[in-house]
Amino acid sequence: MRLTRRHPLLVAVPLCALAVLAARPADGKGDGPYAPGHGPEFGTSAQVARLYEEAAAATLKYEAGRRQAGRQRTEVRRLEELLGRERQESEVLRDDLGRIARSQYRSSGGLPLTAHLILADDPEEMMRGQHALWKANLSLDNAIEKNARAEVRLARDEAKAEEAWKALEKRNKELADLKSGIERKLETARWQLQGQADASVTAGSCRGAVRLDQPETAFTGSWVAPVETYALSASYGSGGARWANRHTGQDFAVPIGTPVRSVGMGKVVKVSCGGAFGIEIVVEHVGGYYTQYAHLAAVAVDQGERVSPGQWIGQSGTSGNSTGPHLHFEVRVTPEMGSAVNPVSWLAQRGLTL
Repeated sequence: MRLTRRHPLLVAVPLCALAVLAARPADGKGDGPYAPGHGPEFGTSAQVARLYEEAAAATLKYEAGRRQAGRQRTEVRRLEELLGRERQESEVLRDDLGRIARSQYRSSGGLPLTAHLILADDPEEMMRGQHALWKANLSLDNAIEKNARAEVRLARDEAKAEEAWKALEKRNKELADLKSGIERKLETARWQLQGQADASVTAGSCRGAVRLDQPETAFTGSWVAPVETYALSASYGSGGARWANRHTGQDFAVPIGTPVRSVGMGKVVKVSCGGAFGIEIVVEHVGGYYTQYAHLAAVAVDQGERVSPGQWIGQSGTSGNSTGPHLHFEVRVTPEMGSAVNPVSWLAQRGLTL
């Protein structure tokens, strides 16, 4: 079960080189033939999606293992401190017992108790003193024995805790290696996917929808962020040399192949390949608003298809006029460029804060 998560990523912040820099208009049917994705070239999209999920799962396991190992290491240190205190207390008790024994020897002068009783001015008082000394001696003996048992128990518990900690550390090393292996495969597959996207943009013809296995979701609202994990980069209305006018959307810095989600329920009215936006999808929502998802590496829906909130509709990339992997997300009042509104404010009005 996946819940909506929004965490910043430590990634380079690319900028869109978009909009009105000679964007080639697409025909009403999208830029090329549409057939459900199949064949070897479509396997890369599915592989990236699968590896993306595997990498996320491996990261969660690794982080959980690190936390567990940290807790176990804390327990080892706690037991070490307890054992140290028990040993110090045992030393103090042994010193006390030694002092009592030495005091008893000095006060008796080496004579047996019977002789002291005969020579004593007050035998009863002496007996009471001897009884008190005996009780003190017995109490110390019992305390020392109790501490010795505690030492044995704590030493055993400490050994077990340290063994468990070392086992966790070993497992975490294996998880880290697994995570690194998946990430290496994912990086290779991502650039293969981007190469296919670039070929589609150059040809001006989309490869068709690649059907991805949709994860189970549990969204609490009707609107979601277009990507699950991201860092915000170029914002709506920002200026720069890369745009003929102000930036018309909000950029989300994400790696190539990141699943892109429909922010709400709607209908796909455009899937296009070529031009400044590269591979793009436009979805119509209730109220006459449209959302655009641009610079994609692959699409997972067909034109005319209805989509639900959070549904994977494509995979992010860096196609078209783009300086690095990211998603260009735009909200419009018409399907075409030139009618954009601030997407951050628009989503905030619908209860979603980016």
